[in-house]
Amino acid sequence: MKTFAAIDVGSFELGMKIFEFSGRNSMREIDHIRHRIDLGSETYATGKLRYEKMQELCRVLREYTTIMKAYKVDSYRAYGTSAIREMKNMDIALGQIEQNTGIHMEVLSNSEQRFLDYKSIASKGELFNRIIEKGTAIVDIGGGSIQVSLFDKDTLVSTQNLRIGVLRLQERLGGLNAAPSQMENLVDEMAGAQLSVFKKLYLKDREIENIIVVDDYLSKWIAGYDPGHEQIGYVKREEYDRFMNRIREKSREECARALGVTEDEAALLFISSVLMNRIIKMLDARLIWAPGVTLCDGIAYEYAEQQKMVICEHDFEKDILACAKTMSKRYMGSRRRAETLINLALSIFDSMKKIHGLGRRERLYLQIAAILHDCGKYISLVNLGECSYHIIMSTEIIGLSHMEREIVAYIVKFNHDEFQYYEKLSAESSLDKNAYLIIAKLTAILKIANGLDRSHKQKFENVKIMLKDNELIFTVNTQEDITLEKGLFTYRAKFFEEVYNVRPVIKQRRTL
Repeated sequence: MKTFAAIDVGSFELGMKIFEFSGRNSMREIDHIRHRIDLGSETYATGKLRYEKMQELCRVLREYTTIMKAYKVDSYRAYGTSAIREMKNMDIALGQIEQNTGIHMEVLSNSEQRFLDYKSIASKGELFNRIIEKGTAIVDIGGGSIQVSLFDKDTLVSTQNLRIGVLRLQERLGGLNAAPSQMENLVDEMAGAQLSVFKKLYLKDREIENIIVVDDYLSKWIAGYDPGHEQIGYVKREEYDRFMNRIREKSREECARALGVTEDEAALLFISSVLMNRIIKMLDARLIWAPGVTLCDGIAYEYAEQQKMVICEHDFEKDILACAKTMSKRYMGSRRRAETLINLALSIFDSMKKIHGLGRRERLYLQIAAILHDCGKYISLVNLGECSYHIIMSTEIIGLSHMEREIVAYIVKFNHDEFQYYEKLSAESSLDKNAYLIIAKLTAILKIANGLDRSHKQKFENVKIMLKDNELIFTVNTQEDITLEKGLFTYRAKFFEEVYNVRPVIKQRRTL
């Protein structure tokens, strides 16, 4: 039996959940501690926290440390989200927090945070799997931004971040001196432009029947809503419309009393409700589900996965690859060429396991890089590598951290451009030597795979790869002329030899 604590330093609330793992696939929440602290309003506006706010944050975290000791917690994870992420003096603040509380806090990138929220929903198992069988959107509403992720036939196909979170909108509304009766229209107008662009670029003809909502305000009402004949946590569109009509007619004080929240929470709930109302209409969704999970659930679920205490039923890698394929399609990538590159690159990777020492995660990076190998041609055929790098770095791939996305971007870039050694690369990025070596090893493989199909005619579809002594032998059965491939292969093989001290060799076997 293990006890684990998940700490979420959010924009509006500091939360901690204590979990107990008592066997295979047994994860039980035993306590949930929450402290309201508005960090987001200050950091979004000024980029820093006042002395008094930092003191309060450290005081509460010290109390959390005491609680963890009382529960005899075996391990913990503490994560900061957008309020910490957008601090100008983030590293200084994290140092102060650890020095004053003993808690080591890591800061999640937006894609990491949303992926953990996604995992917290997926931990619901059958409920989650059943609802995404039809067109579904996950709407993850945070203090600084919202994330809209679209599912098609139970696969995540697109995800986009919109900087219209509830605290950010509240901060902007605060400077307008608007009357309460104007608030809904103002929120609608501020969010409308970004939502309209999202609909035009990503929704198109996709039909969305269900919405899964994750937030700190609205989902509490939905999760506790009991219509008397449906499962708790589900709200039909007509019922949501009635809810909106009720909160429009009430003052903030009346809403707070009716919903059992503070007036400040009622104000944020109103903004969240208006955002959701706009999204429901945009998607024309019929059902809203609030699974009642928080980031802490995702943190605990990921920890349990890493410790092999739970078996994940949902294939998250499939979602990551689906997002990459959608991204390639958006930038007019060649699907057939990508499939050839994937098969060649992964075959080389698998045959070189004893040499490169890389694992399943690195194999995924290579697969994504092969899918996105030519995305930059959408902008420029001359600067293909550089343009591909910037497209990948500017597009979130949920499930990949910022560092992982940067690794993929450099693999694609160096597949086309001259490789940069660590002294130069470290001057323009924060990647460490371990990440640099991963980039070098996977770039060498992708370059070879690309060289084998340089004519884009898939001449090497029927190929056998064998590692023998210090040679990687490619035996191809083809009647095609492979003079071009052999000539360009020699040039690309030089970097492969440099990285692995293994010489690639092509052998052609002509069969009648």
